[in-house]
Amino acid sequence: MAPRDDRTVLGTWPTPVEAAPRLAAAIGLGPGDLLVKRDDLVGLAGGGNEVRELERTLGAALAEGARTVVTSGAPQSNHARLTAAAGARLGLDVVLVLEGSPPAAPGGNLLLDALLGARIVWAGDVSPGELAARVEAEAEDLRAGDGAGGVAVVPFGGSSVLGARGYVDAGAELLEQVPDLDVVVVAVGSGGTMAGLVHALGAHRVLGVDTGAVDDPEQRVRGFAAGLAAQDGTPAPGALRLRRDEVGAGYGVLTARVRQALTLVARTEGIVLDPVYTGRAAAGLLTAVEQGEIRPGQRTVLLHSGGLPGLFGHPDAASLTG
Repeated sequence: MAPRDDRTVLGTWPTPVEAAPRLAAAIGLGPGDLLVKRDDLVGLAGGGNEVRELERTLGAALAEGARTVVTSGAPQSNHARLTAAAGARLGLDVVLVLEGSPPAAPGGNLLLDALLGARIVWAGDVSPGELAARVEAEAEDLRAGDGAGGVAVVPFGGSSVLGARGYVDAGAELLEQVPDLDVVVVAVGSGGTMAGLVHALGAHRVLGVDTGAVDDPEQRVRGFAAGLAAQDGTPAPGALRLRRDEVGAGYGVLTARVRQALTLVARTEGIVLDPVYTGRAAAGLLTAVEQGEIRPGQRTVLLHSGGLPGLFGHPDAASLTG
């Protein structure tokens, strides 16, 4: 039985696919081998992959009568910023429960969170389980308050089986735009984006690059993909292609390899990536070509999953000009 679909449209679709011949030549691919899927260009507050997921999760929340949405993330969470933007568009109050403590001068995504009207709750230095518990506590307080209306919780990073449906759509979109697609390279945060692509394209055509956002990226991707397969009555995915060699010292830490990738993409194609997600995806692409995992002649797509505002809130952003 097909799952219920209460999707609410928040983006402009389909997003474009652009050729990247100068980048391809610089990394050892043929001039027609490399394309960039521009999911940063979706028309909502800086764009990003989370918009496809929020169309499903917030659509379901609205269908259930929600007036307030509570979600969580890191201080420079792209998901948090886009939840705030989607809430503003849909008339929902948004509460963001963020790890850590407030900075002296908010920048990047935090500045946009405030501009978009979200209320930020700082959770301090907490484990993932403690962060989830804080989200539930905030939601319960709101439900107990007078006039709060319905309260919906959107999971960390927006990833769930329902949210991953957005990237099943994206996979179908890609096949229409690039029928001879061999591999799509995607950053892996909370797992839903890669899972949706795996379900749509097959595990053999999706190369995920771990960003260090979660401790168990393979388990999360496999779980969401299995959930999609169960809903659609299709086989569970095969072996995942997941690189875990671009995390470096940890999530949020700018590595030399990511710095190289950011600079190369900017100076060959005029496309700006972010240091945490798309920068790592590009670094993984470079390494995959160097090691022969991606070869000349293969039609390869780099998914630009957004994140540009986070560049301006990153502590090492100024070092990119050196």
